[in-house]
Amino acid sequence: MTLPGNLVPRTPVSQPAEARDAVTVVLLRDGAEGLEAFLLRRVKGMAFAGGMTVFPGGGVDQRDADTSVAWTGPPPEWWGEIFGVDAATARAFVCAAVREMFEESGVLLAGPDATSVVADTKDYAQARQQLVDRELSLAQFLAANNLVLRADLLRPWANWVTPYEEPRRYDTRFFVAALPSGQKADGETTEASDAAWQTPAAAIQDAQEGRRMLMPPTWRTLDEVGALGSVEKVMAEERSVEKIIPKLIRDGDVIRVVFQ
Repeated sequence: MTLPGNLVPRTPVSQPAEARDAVTVVLLRDGAEGLEAFLLRRVKGMAFAGGMTVFPGGGVDQRDADTSVAWTGPPPEWWGEIFGVDAATARAFVCAAVREMFEESGVLLAGPDATSVVADTKDYAQARQQLVDRELSLAQFLAANNLVLRADLLRPWANWVTPYEEPRRYDTRFFVAALPSGQKADGETTEASDAAWQTPAAAIQDAQEGRRMLMPPTWRTLDEVGALGSVEKVMAEERSVEKIIPKLIRDGDVIRVVFQ
């Protein structure tokens, strides 16, 4: 896999930057032409991955570890075993995944009880903006609306770490989730210039033909979920999650990506 050479500084970094904890959620649905993923094109001026097509996601907030969150589904200890971290850190990852997906797509994996999920999130538009502005934590939002976080609607998928050669680095946990019945993904976020549902094959073809730019983790993930073919099969897939740190090798005006 290759990337444009201007995405990485020509002068190698003397000391790799510390990788910050982050999450991303591969939101899926079964469409008329098969499995589809929800994709955002990041605004070109952004410091990290500007112009790239990505899944909803972002950095982990300290408040995501709040233990007061009403929770149903696999406990934090289970997630910790999957991602190789302690339970408190795993709790933060899951909460961050739910929060970031709601902020960037309007899809909320929460409901009034352990067996239901909200069917329409429009009533929470103001709270969504407050979450974006960091005026409200996920725990405060859920408590104020008597909502339970549905950890059982997420599945772990992968753990990608930004290459050492990059000046900004993230240790990103990938989750997969199915679009809840009745909800719509809107992509109404200032961090994206457009949003769309696409089959993995179509998104990859767009990248091959220059209509999209995909980072290696996004490309690989689209290929993996596309091979399974349906939301049911993706959500049932048992994954062994290990850190993947690609290596970047400059070759003239392009960057070759090597998976170690």
